[in-house]
Amino acid sequence: MLTAAALALGMAVATATLEVSLDVGDRLAREFRSLGANLLVTPVSDTLPLEIGGVDYRPVDAGAYLPEGDLGKLKTIFWRNNVMGFAPFLDVPVHIAAVGLQDNSRAELIGTWYSHAVMVPDDSSFTTGVSATDPAWHIDGRWFSDASDEGVAGADLARQLNLHAGSEVKIDAGGRSHTLKITGVVSTGGREDSSILAPLAIAQDLAGRPGQYRRLLVSALTKPADAFSERDPSTMTPAEYDRWYCSPYITSISHQIQQQLPGVDVRAIRQVAEGEGRILTRVSGLMWIVTIAALLAAALAVGATSATTVLERRSEIGLMKALGASRRAVGAFFAAEQLFLALVGGVLGYALGILLARALGLEIFGVAPALRWILLPIVLVLAAAVALLGSLLPLGRASRVDPAPVLRGE
Repeated sequence: MLTAAALALGMAVATATLEVSLDVGDRLAREFRSLGANLLVTPVSDTLPLEIGGVDYRPVDAGAYLPEGDLGKLKTIFWRNNVMGFAPFLDVPVHIAAVGLQDNSRAELIGTWYSHAVMVPDDSSFTTGVSATDPAWHIDGRWFSDASDEGVAGADLARQLNLHAGSEVKIDAGGRSHTLKITGVVSTGGREDSSILAPLAIAQDLAGRPGQYRRLLVSALTKPADAFSERDPSTMTPAEYDRWYCSPYITSISHQIQQQLPGVDVRAIRQVAEGEGRILTRVSGLMWIVTIAALLAAALAVGATSATTVLERRSEIGLMKALGASRRAVGAFFAAEQLFLALVGGVLGYALGILLARALGLEIFGVAPALRWILLPIVLVLAAAVALLGSLLPLGRASRVDPAPVLRGE
């Protein structure tokens, strides 16, 4: 009973950590994606930005632009299901003033999508925008509608011009103007706080660039980078290239985006990507350490109970050997008992581990991990290995028992 209980507890911890570790990569990656995009797409031939105080003062006719109509191709790459969302941006320097006031200030209007349906070449549609790439942005009020003359004010600009939900502002740029209704005040901790965010179509009209944008943020699920992911694809063999291409590295996804959107430069936002990689690697390492510690503890408990069993059953072992049992037969007899206990403890441990994994998943991620039956045979094999390794020394002692002194009661 003690052996079965030790195996059950050890396998429960191992099952729970394996269940969680198989899910932790995707779960953490999805959590990270709520913090912002991890890929920046810009035109290859774009000019150097002229930024002062976070505002890009390049003329709207300077630099290169990309066609909005090609964005649906992002959902045709090999890792299209890993592309959680994307949002194009077009920044336009503008004069802004609250309606009814003469004073105006120079600021930046950032045109983008909030929740926009994009047509994919396979005739399906995909809804994306900053709602997918930056869901953590805090909004006081509501976001604008992509097909209206609405906008949201950055928190710093709202304080400067005393803007709030329901205010109206007049936007002027290059002889073109729009009157926007402010639907909310957004706080991002970045340059958006001193800008106006509005539908991309409005920024395109102010800039005289219909159907175009200047930069694109992409949020994609990726696996942590390693030495192989950083290799130059041109130096790889065909087999290595296929393995790299079919792995969701941030470099391989960037390469696939460049294939679908010619003339773009795709760069990983290093602070985001490297931070995610470090955290995922450390969490995975912690899970493996806990699993190994649980298996080691179970093996020690099995060894202790097995040693006690051998001492208690010396007379039984002596009688078996006196009746002609070989050392191998005695060892096989006790090994079979250990394997039976491993089967019982493994099944109980798997059931307890599933419950523990569900509790951990709900507590940490708010979602229980998926049930994986493939882990049951793995846990049973681990239980058998732990039982045999833990009882290896006691079984050796049992097979070497001399029957004569035992039967004489010595």
